[in-house]
Amino acid sequence: MQQAKAVAKTVRIAPRKARLVIDLIRGKEVGEAFAILKHTNRAGSPIVEKVLNSAVANAEHNYELDVDNLVVTEAFVNEGVTLKRFRPRAQGRASAINKRTSHVTVVVSEKKEG
Repeated sequence: MQQAKAVAKTVRIAPRKARLVIDLIRGKEVGEAFAILKHTNRAGSPIVEKVLNSAVANAEHNYELDVDNLVVTEAFVNEGVTLKRFRPRAQGRASAINKRTSHVTVVVSEKKEG
């Protein structure tokens, strides 16, 4: 079974937030997944939609798969590098702020017949 994959690395969104969105589309047909992402009011939606779009384009261009027959077989978010920043606090102290990044991966493949 032919699979097409797309990865967005070091995206400036916390993995925890991106996972909420990615969980919605795992196992769904591509058309349904796009509809879900279009109507989900979360910061990660446009990012995941972009990666899904890329995976579909890869499937069509590189493997000549039928777009209408594609399913999201794998979708996951891994933690990327963390940008460490500091915020001034009272009495000359400073507290750390971690700006987290994500690696978003989406894999699509053709639906099994039957």
